[in-house]
Amino acid sequence: MLQVGDADALEKALELLQRSVFAFSMRVCGQRQDAEDTMQEVLIRSLPYLPKFTNSKALTVWLYTVARNSCLLSRRKSKFAPKTEMSLDELMPDREELEGLYGRPSDSPELAAIRGQQDSRLREAIRSLAPQYRIVLVLRDMEGLTDDEVAEVTGLRPGTVRVRLHRARLFVQKEMARLNAAGVAAEKSTPLSRPGHCKKMFSRLLDYLDGQLDDFSCEEMETHLNGCEPCKKLLRGFEMTISRCRNSSADCPDPAKAAELRHQLLTAYSRALANA
Repeated sequence: MLQVGDADALEKALELLQRSVFAFSMRVCGQRQDAEDTMQEVLIRSLPYLPKFTNSKALTVWLYTVARNSCLLSRRKSKFAPKTEMSLDELMPDREELEGLYGRPSDSPELAAIRGQQDSRLREAIRSLAPQYRIVLVLRDMEGLTDDEVAEVTGLRPGTVRVRLHRARLFVQKEMARLNAAGVAAEKSTPLSRPGHCKKMFSRLLDYLDGQLDDFSCEEMETHLNGCEPCKKLLRGFEMTISRCRNSSADCPDPAKAAELRHQLLTAYSRALANA
């Protein structure tokens, strides 16, 4: 817990919050000016409350809620307007998309260059997501919150969080495959057949990856994967996409602007305490 009179501790806490909120806002908003505005708004709103939080998780959820409101709700009438739910059938990749995602066996210079661009392509793919999916993916796979914490931040039911997370991961995976394939002259390939059992497995991959299937369903999934090379490749690509999200680099605010903002906030906060 922060002590009210501990200016050094308060400034260090603000600096940490600046980096966290700015990185989150860049992932959600995609624009530096929007992220800077969000960072400033969140810090102004949070400063009087920081000494009152004794639980770091509660503080984290509260801060993400404030940042989410600034990033999304204030813009919901324009580019952040809600869209229809994405279809699982539309998200199921064909063979060429799987090749583009997971990589061809060749180790050509072109493919090596593509691998070196994965981080920027991941950002582009996430920015292409509709906002109601993007916020869930960022909170869950990039910020490390649990399903219940994401539900608290977004106001969604945990079950809805799972559905949107699954479709967001699939969209990013498919978009990464498209971006990768655009940099390689790929030969024509035959689309994958989509038997009913594959579709059933496909819709449950999220729960399998996150260890949320019961023993019977897990055994059924593994039996299917052992006999289905396209689904096995899809799973490997899925794991790679989630790993890239979790290990993606974070943007940092401009050091001079951040320091100036902290100085202004701390000065105003000290005056408020003195007049209290």
